[in-house]
Amino acid sequence: MSDQHELAREGSDKPHRKTMREWIGDLFSGEPDNVPELLEMLQDAAERQLIEVDALNMIFGALHVSDMHARDIMIPRSALVVVQEDQQPAEFLPTVIESQHSRFPVTGDDLDDIKGILHAKDLLPLLLRESGTRFNMKDSIRPAAVVPESKRLNVLLEEFRTNRIHMALVVDEYGQTSGVVTIEDVLEQIVGEIEDEHDVDDDSFVKQIEACSFHVKATTEIEDFNEYFGLNFSDDEFDTIGGIVLQAFGHVPELGETVEIESLRFEVLNADSRRLRLLRVDTPEPIHHDSQT
Repeated sequence: MSDQHELAREGSDKPHRKTMREWIGDLFSGEPDNVPELLEMLQDAAERQLIEVDALNMIFGALHVSDMHARDIMIPRSALVVVQEDQQPAEFLPTVIESQHSRFPVTGDDLDDIKGILHAKDLLPLLLRESGTRFNMKDSIRPAAVVPESKRLNVLLEEFRTNRIHMALVVDEYGQTSGVVTIEDVLEQIVGEIEDEHDVDDDSFVKQIEACSFHVKATTEIEDFNEYFGLNFSDDEFDTIGGIVLQAFGHVPELGETVEIESLRFEVLNADSRRLRLLRVDTPEPIHHDSQT
């Protein structure tokens, strides 16, 4: 045997170091037949440290978004902060300043008569106006995008991007205002809670959707949950309502899974590979609050 053949044989005995392409090929060597199999494969990849857990959670969120609708995450009409079409700056500016929002639906006769969206930044020219100049709301508002409650979030996100808008009015089958949804609301379903300088003191963990239906953040502390719903869940073992719901399931549930705990029905609206994010809570009797928690 020649020296060259001997060297080739000895070189072939060395362990082969896999390239990134080969790792990815191994990861998807068994093509998944459905979404649960895909998620299981991705979770296995995270456990093998082929992908970061944070990246895995964003993938989970992106997949879940396609199964969610505008009604699942919208700000309900009962919680909307609006200004009226016939108001002058001295009348609506206190509302704008106090709420610290950047966009406001502008109403005509009532909440079902939305004239457009007022951007707070479009009010800056008011600083240069001469005193005595009358303000006309129609000159400052922008058209309101309107979407049905059933609009899927992945489609809505693409419309937000294509049309370069950040807020849409959500209407029911009769054309009445159900609430509004923002691009931030959609993105939070993918990347988790997005906090800005105005969110530090925000303790709004419960949004009433209907008389017997509520959207509840899984991070809501049990004490606050009990106070809102008039219940007595124990906080000895868990700090948040998400902990109690996870215990009731016995596993990290998929989107749409439900469980009953005492008199309440919990439905998972959003979750990633290791935690719950958003729950729908249905109560047997209506609960009315003068203001949102």
